[in-house]
This record gives sequence, structure tokens and C-alpha cells, in this order.
Amino acid sequence: MNSVRGMLHVRTLQHLVKNEKIETILVVFPDMYGRLMGKRVTAHFFADHILRNGMHACDYLLASDMEMTPVPGYEFASWQRGYGDFRLKPDPQSLRLASWLDKTAIVLCDVFEEEKDNLVSVAPRTILKLQMERARKKGYVPMGATEVEFFLFNDSYENAARKQYVSLDPAGSYIEDYHILQGTKEEDVVGAIRSHLERSGVPVENSKGEWGPGQQEINLRFSNFLEMSDRHVLYKQVAKEIAWSKGRSVTFMAKWNSSHAGSSMHIHASLWNNAKQPLFAGKEKLGPLHISPLFRWFLGGWMAHLQEMFPFFAPYPSSYKRYVAGSFAPTAIAWSYDNRTAGFRIIGKGPSLRIECRTPGADANPYLAFAATLAAGLDGIEKKTEPPPMFQGDVYKARELPQVPKTLHQAIRAMEQSRWARKTFGDAVINHYLHFFKTEQAKFDEAVTTWELARYFERA
Repeated sequence: MNSVRGMLHVRTLQHLVKNEKIETILVVFPDMYGRLMGKRVTAHFFADHILRNGMHACDYLLASDMEMTPVPGYEFASWQRGYGDFRLKPDPQSLRLASWLDKTAIVLCDVFEEEKDNLVSVAPRTILKLQMERARKKGYVPMGATEVEFFLFNDSYENAARKQYVSLDPAGSYIEDYHILQGTKEEDVVGAIRSHLERSGVPVENSKGEWGPGQQEINLRFSNFLEMSDRHVLYKQVAKEIAWSKGRSVTFMAKWNSSHAGSSMHIHASLWNNAKQPLFAGKEKLGPLHISPLFRWFLGGWMAHLQEMFPFFAPYPSSYKRYVAGSFAPTAIAWSYDNRTAGFRIIGKGPSLRIECRTPGADANPYLAFAATLAAGLDGIEKKTEPPPMFQGDVYKARELPQVPKTLHQAIRAMEQSRWARKTFGDAVINHYLHFFKTEQAKFDEAVTTWELARYFERA
């Protein structure tokens, strides 16, 4: 992994610190929202102490909401437990430059219990790593990528807040899907994001205009699920910080405006072996494909468990506003070959054969989404779960197909009733995240929206 441009060996970092090329290390971990939380550590102190011993942080960081308010009801951390510490242990394989900041590097951490050398079970990176270990024991290396879309605005974050996020000014005025001209107008921000990702150990394939005014997509190079999740959260962090530095803003909301397209996080997934050989292609014929049994069973398991794991793909009430017919977001659970109306779009042939799941929104936590993907796929392989027949045509018009959940309420109920989810991830993890999703839903249910004000203020 350290052969990637911008990745740092520990020895290289120590040399850069000694020569005062690096002065600050961002020591971070992903929280339940997928945000990077942590501390800025002086480089010498990091090299001398933190790299080996880790550092402490308050455990409320995995039991608070978006506003950093401690949320009652979590078993993991509470006022009754006193909100103690956990330990953040840097993962040296994730050490890289942070080229968008001056003389700075960044490292992702795993979260450990304070008194024991045990991973904290509810930490998103832990949840994915445990599923990765299951795959490793079976001889599989899960490989994947995410396509993540966002909207770029001419408003700064501060100005957007002053406007109460109403009448925002998108960077474009028309749908700019593949448009090079409109892309050029946004290149001061998007180009800077691409450049700094490339220099910071996050290899980029391309960027393009998307199906909304001011909407862009940046595609990263594929990797194993854990490294891909690390790249994903770094991409979002870099995009926000560069937009802010230029007096602009971006949003990764799955649906920021009902009049415009939603923003997705399409997941591309396949299994490889330890010899770096892809395992999905084979001699069996399935429609236009030549596949292995592993492909068929992985797809079958993923589809079978999609509904009960849906909150890991769509975590907020607003996430469900994206699933609209004719919007390129899926409304039903079906698979097809190179068909963008299907939630599971199969693409590639031979070594490039892979499954693209179009369900997750850009607001999803990638560690949780990839963990759900892998757990479901492995279960499909273990049980030899067959997928339904391949669908041909417009999935939006097929009323007989199982539908995606319409609301977070529905998705929570499906997860709550899932014996498989509890057996796979454990009661502690499922209960923790059910409380998280229910908290998000409760906050929304209590809010008075601008739509309600416009509709009822005068005429009710």
C-alpha cells in the first residue's frame, strides 16, 4: 500500500519530521456518521509516543449526535458510566501526507478499550475489520470502490448557514452530466480536490459532471474494502476543506433539494484470492455473463439481506427522499446486466466482472456499508443463496418486485426484526446502531420544516 503516491512509511515520516518537513499529524478515526474525529498532534510527539502507544479520546464520540450532544440510552457510553476514555491506536498502513494542509500528515486509528487491548465493537472501522477477517479466513480478499457524488455551491458554509440553507446558489445552472464546459467552471475546486487526493495517498481515476446543477462525482481507484473506506472518508474530508478554503461549500446529502437529483455512493464489489486473482468470473453461463458460483451466491446473499441492513446504506430520514422513479436511484430490489434502473447493476466481464450496488447514498458511512455488503455476501456463499432471475427492462415499472424501504422508520423495523443481523454483528452492535438511527429519526420527527411553514403558516 505504501507504494501509492502520498503514502508514508514510518521511517519516511521520521525523516520528514527530523528535517521539519512535517510538523503536524492529524490522528483521527471515523465516527458513526463517517466523520473524521481526533486531534492535531505535534509531529515529534507523534513519532516519539503516539505512534507506539496511541492516545486517549472521550468515548462519548461514539455515543453523541451530529451536534456533539451526548445521547442518553447507549449501553456503550453514558452519564452513568461517566463518559470515560478509549484509546486510539494509529494504523501505520494508513499513514499518508495531508497535502492540502501545510507540513501535515494524517493517520487513521482503530479504537480500543481503555483498560484492555480489545477493539471497541461499535466503532465503524472495527465492524468492517471483523467482516474482513471472516473473509480472510475463507481465503477471500474483498475488493471494491465507491462512486461518490456531491453538490458544489457558490455559497460558503457560513453564508449557507446564514441563509438557513434556503435559496442556495449551486455552482451550475443546468444538468451537467458529462459536460466539460460546466466542469471547467468548477475546476478551481474540483481540480484542487483531485490533485490533493492524488498527492495524499488517495489515487483518483477521474471526475465528471453529474445529473444535477453543480453536481460532481470523483471516482477513486479500487482497493480492498478497508483501504477503500479510508480513502472514501478522506475524500469527503478533503472536498469539504478545500471548498471551505475557497469560500465555497459542498454537500454529500443524499438529497439536498427535492427538485434536483440525489447524490449516490455506488458500491462496486468483487472477491479476489490471496494471489490477487479475481474470483467472480467462471464457466457458468448466467444471461450474458460467464460466472463462478461465488459470484452467484455473493449476489444472492447481498440481495437477500439488503432490506434488513438498509440503514447501513441509507442512515437518515432525508436519505429516503432519493429513491424516486426515473431518478437513477433504485426503487426496487432487482439485478440486471448494465442496467441503471436496477439496484444491482452487473458490469464488466472476465477479470473486471463485478457487482455495482446503486442503493447507498453519498451520506452513508462507508465502513458500515462495506461491512453489510461483505457480511451479506459471505452469508450467501455459506448458504449457497441463489439470486432471483435476471430482470430485463425498466425496473421502475415492475410493481411485482420487492421494493426498497420508503422511510427510515421502515428500515429500522426490518433491522430490528433481523435475527441474521444480530447473529452476524452481535446484539451490542445492532442495538447501538438501532439507537443511533432511531435518534436521527426522532430528531427529524420533532423538527418543523420549511415545507411545513410554507404550507401551513398562513392557511392552516
